[in-house]
Amino acid sequence: MSIRHEITASEGGARTGLLHTPRGAIRTPGFMPVGTRGAVVHLDANDYEAFEPRLAPDVVLGNTYHLMMRPGVEVVEQLGGLHGFTSWNGHFLTDSGGYQVMSLEPTVDDDGVTFRSTYDGTVVHFTPEDAVRVQERLGADIQMALDVCPPYPSEPDVVRLSMDRTHAWAARARATHRREDQALFGIVQGYLDPELRAESAAVIAELDFPGHGIGGLSVGEPRELMLPAIEAAVAGLPSTKPRYLMGVGDPASLVEAIGRGVDLFDCVLPTRLARHGTLLTSSGKINMRNARWITDDEPLDPSGTHPSCTRFSRGYLRHLLLVKEPTAGRILTLHNLWFLLDLVARAREAIVEGRFDELRAEVLAVWG
Repeated sequence: MSIRHEITASEGGARTGLLHTPRGAIRTPGFMPVGTRGAVVHLDANDYEAFEPRLAPDVVLGNTYHLMMRPGVEVVEQLGGLHGFTSWNGHFLTDSGGYQVMSLEPTVDDDGVTFRSTYDGTVVHFTPEDAVRVQERLGADIQMALDVCPPYPSEPDVVRLSMDRTHAWAARARATHRREDQALFGIVQGYLDPELRAESAAVIAELDFPGHGIGGLSVGEPRELMLPAIEAAVAGLPSTKPRYLMGVGDPASLVEAIGRGVDLFDCVLPTRLARHGTLLTSSGKINMRNARWITDDEPLDPSGTHPSCTRFSRGYLRHLLLVKEPTAGRILTLHNLWFLLDLVARAREAIVEGRFDELRAEVLAVWG
């Protein structure tokens, strides 16, 4: 599938625009909520569509590993692919499952990975070709090539082998992919070494994917080491194609990456924090389980724009959390997603208006 990236405005390294796809436009920079098993936890397609148009997510991310284990690719395919299965007509992006597989400490060789399912212990062998075919059957609009993500920290020989395998697997994925209505993105690796990142970007760019992921970051390393790796990767990728920084979603890293030319992001951070009682606000993170909120009748975030910001008190949310009322997780999930979707919307507006550096400084003053 041909994705055309139309850049409409830029300021320094930051840029805003539209990705034109057969299903419609995707605004950039954009944040993708993570719907691991076909739904963002506590939410469904009605919730995505209920966000005001300025903030509504254009893309939801699904996880290939979990979906192929349960309910199985055959079930999803029979029920209309991810769009029919979930009744969501927006865009889907599926990751290759590589990151989740690596967390299972699989056996990795040049052919692929072998691991035990966390669901039933079944031994699974998974190749780059398998990843492409499974994702074609899942029916996402964008799929990711299988890559090897080295842990942090890693030794140089591990980093080099992981990167070389990622490059070989990307070429095999490119040769396997057949669906013209679905885009396949390659992934840049190279750990925290800017020289390796530049080398990887050159190899992946040469394969002429319609878009590119930047993987293997935000895995525990400090931000000051992550940013040079992002810069090196972005510099080696074509400006006419989307750049997707995988697994990054804290506000400071978002604005820093946007300022370096990244277009798309995904992260479990807003929903995971919500499930554990942490609120993202204009003044930073708030632990809603803290005893200080017992009788606090202040709104969740007086400066926020989500309806929950002014409707519900901190004392009420703390009560719901402590009695394990699922409503708390839903309210906090909606609030946290709204916060990050609003942040990328503000970034788009700031780039167009020539004041992105001002917005970045504002965000870093709180989150830096």
